[in-house]
Amino acid sequence: MTYASPIPQLGLGTFGRTGDAGVAAILTAIEVGYRHIDTAQSYDTESTVGAAIRRSGLPRDDFFVTTKVADTNLDKASFMPSVEKSLETLGMDRVDLLLIHWPSQHDFVPFEDYMLALAEAKAKGFARLIGVSNFPIADLERTRALLGDDAIATDQVEIHPYMQTPTLRDYARSRGLTLTAYQPLVKGKVHDDPVLASIGKAHGVSAAAAALAFLMGEGHVVIPASSSKTNLEANFAALKVRLTDAEMDQVRALNRGDRRINPAKSPRWDD
Repeated sequence: MTYASPIPQLGLGTFGRTGDAGVAAILTAIEVGYRHIDTAQSYDTESTVGAAIRRSGLPRDDFFVTTKVADTNLDKASFMPSVEKSLETLGMDRVDLLLIHWPSQHDFVPFEDYMLALAEAKAKGFARLIGVSNFPIADLERTRALLGDDAIATDQVEIHPYMQTPTLRDYARSRGLTLTAYQPLVKGKVHDDPVLASIGKAHGVSAAAAALAFLMGEGHVVIPASSSKTNLEANFAALKVRLTDAEMDQVRALNRGDRRINPAKSPRWDD
């Protein structure tokens, strides 16, 4: 399907990339060609992302930077100061995309409080685009009712060949909402998949690249994480791969609802 979102379709996840090793890993990714970099308050990688971008010598505007407001900072008193702290830590005047990382469990913080604060952060110029993460359809509908049809740019959720979220996917398509897939390679589990390996071989790429090409073919943004130059290059090669309809169907058949990220604070998922 045609991709028509302002978010670069292939990005870099940075969970676990901290300290000097984290800066080096992100710099390697930048050398490979990555320009979309995803971080979060709770990852403790905002400082490494900012440092790597500065050390790259490339203009700030060459990059698309996403960060996320932690669920511990959703209350009125904490929200905006946390965003300002993120910008300070990143060394940036604004981010390209600001997300709510998790909805407040059981509405401990009123939904309207933090969603209106998210919109206010954009109005203040702290973020070019806003969005959400780990939001089920019920919360996306609440967001639409509160902020309007086109207020958010994405919902970042767990999506990979074994967890394709068809109900959420179809809803998002019906609303013109882009989904961003985190853990798209299931922490490397796709490498050993014979279907993905076979498809990758047919295109001269890795099984991981085949998985990413499938997800991008479904219209999703993908943010795989790696510190290995070999894997970073292999993943980046997915941008040039277009799977056939038959291959897309082969990967769709791998879906088994295998959710890996499901902490106690999770909302009621759709799939």
